[in-house]
Amino acid sequence: MRDGRHVPGTLAEFVEEAARRYGERPALRFRSPGGAWTEVGYDALRETVRSVGRGLVGLGVRPDDRVAILAETRPEWTYAHFAVLAAGAVVVPVYPTAGEDELAWVLGDSAATVVICEDTTQAARVEALRAKLPGLRHVVRMEGGAGGAEDTGGGRAAGAGSPAEARSGELAGAAAPDRPRHREPGTDHTDAAAAATVPLLRTLPRAPLADLLARSAQRTGDDLCAIVYTSGTTGLPKGCRLTHGNFAAVQDATADLIEGGPGDTTYLYLPLAHLLAQLIQLTSLSQGGTLCYFGGRIENVVAELAEVRPTHLPSVPRLFEKVHATVASLAESQGEGGRDRFESAVRTGVEVAELRARGEEPTGPLRAAWQAADESLFSLVRAAFGGRLRWALTGGAPIAPQTMDFLRACGIRVFEGYGMTESAGVISLNHPGAVRYGTVGRPVPGCEVRIAADGEVLARGPGVFPGYHADPAATEQALDPDGWLRTGDLGSLDADGFLRITGRKKDLIITSGGKNLTPSLVEAAIQQSRWVSRAVMIGDARPYPVALITLDAEEIAAWARSEGLEQGRGYAGHPVVRARCQEAVDAANAQVARPARIRAFTILDEDFTVGGGELTPTLKLRRSAIANRYAAEIDALYER
Repeated sequence: MRDGRHVPGTLAEFVEEAARRYGERPALRFRSPGGAWTEVGYDALRETVRSVGRGLVGLGVRPDDRVAILAETRPEWTYAHFAVLAAGAVVVPVYPTAGEDELAWVLGDSAATVVICEDTTQAARVEALRAKLPGLRHVVRMEGGAGGAEDTGGGRAAGAGSPAEARSGELAGAAAPDRPRHREPGTDHTDAAAAATVPLLRTLPRAPLADLLARSAQRTGDDLCAIVYTSGTTGLPKGCRLTHGNFAAVQDATADLIEGGPGDTTYLYLPLAHLLAQLIQLTSLSQGGTLCYFGGRIENVVAELAEVRPTHLPSVPRLFEKVHATVASLAESQGEGGRDRFESAVRTGVEVAELRARGEEPTGPLRAAWQAADESLFSLVRAAFGGRLRWALTGGAPIAPQTMDFLRACGIRVFEGYGMTESAGVISLNHPGAVRYGTVGRPVPGCEVRIAADGEVLARGPGVFPGYHADPAATEQALDPDGWLRTGDLGSLDADGFLRITGRKKDLIITSGGKNLTPSLVEAAIQQSRWVSRAVMIGDARPYPVALITLDAEEIAAWARSEGLEQGRGYAGHPVVRARCQEAVDAANAQVARPARIRAFTILDEDFTVGGGELTPTLKLRRSAIANRYAAEIDALYER
């Protein structure tokens, strides 16, 4: 028990416990087909999870069966997640953006027996792979047409629909929303009693509730909870085996570090196939808060933040950096001195933030300068995030220090954390009680961290996974005999125990002159430019570093319109674009030692994408793929 919140020993009973504690309070919030925001209470969440879980048991899902979820972030993902665990099975999250080879690998390597798909399109992708998946018994849809289920041998399940529909079951129709006690303006509410009567596995028999609850109660902390596949920056992803005890340990370690409770709203746009989003889901629901799902379009996230008015926002750095770049761009557009005034306001805001962190308040000219900046800038930025944001988390990649200063100046608290799938998502975390900017915080309670002789960060604790699925050689490489996890990251611990991450071991560039360079530092600095989407340092076994740069599509489009130019590609060679990127490179070079400075760069006509193979589903760079694809452009930089 922490702060009055009970963390169950397994996630199989998580929703049961949450419903006992929070009853009719709103648990989930999402857009209904009509566009209104709909809320589902904790009681209704439990009934839906029970319904889906009973359907899975009736479908033949057995304890420890692997059940894959192939869908975007949406409430049905949550229903399926907890229902699978309640049935005693193991969740295998799959990115909906995964290519066919990766999809076949994850489903086959995990030996998934059931796949729950978002819609008929994803279901068809899985069906096309059946010949490669001998263990697959059923495909279940979250939405689209009535249907039944069919085993691999072609036999139709009881109650199946037409032959054309018979190969997929259905998990369609989210539970009818609860009528919560706490209402938001513009929110649609209907009778909570309807929640239990809307079946999610429509045409399938349901096992007795007692059978489902008995299965949930039988799970232990040592039982497998999930096989989460890494994003695979090199080669095929590896399946991380995570136990119920791993998840419980992380929840217990962070329960006192993240402020929240009933009445708080967490806005979630991150993919639930990623462990960070799953941990945020658990945190919100364990605290009795409301988890609000984005509407499904990334380009609408900023607009939805103003509409949803969240108190909590987990994000990758790119969202925060994009807001920073947009505001800086607007400042520059205000004529001569606009950028200088903006940067002066940020410096004022940071100074006031540091005073307040020491329990002091600004006075005199500083207070007057801050009030002017707050009225003209800071308050507008807070309003863009909804005006209620108290806690924001960034992780998954380094965030630019300038962006952190900007947000801090605006009065938005962003806490940087660190972890990996192999550590059940969390190793260290900045939090309201202990913050040091430029670090990823102190190790969470129960987790030990030390730095190896070569600078690699090592971690040990109850959150560390037992190993990779069906890959003992990789497990031996990742875990030493004493249980220390080799993270693959380089870092340092300061005198107060705060951890600083400086780069990835495998990304380290060693020039032909023997200089060791960390690319992420320079890349992040170049990407501070509003003109730049991505920057990639190249230089391994080369005489000096160069860079590949891609352009921010929105910024280039806005610039082209202002210049009366035709929309589209082809501006990589434009003198103005080249000059702006040169400014970004020069600014980055001024921040690093001479050996790490970029000597030459080329601007690509296209951005990196997941579909193109240059990015992982979590938007990390696939450096080897980029180097291979653009080998000619890289060679040309060294021939100049």
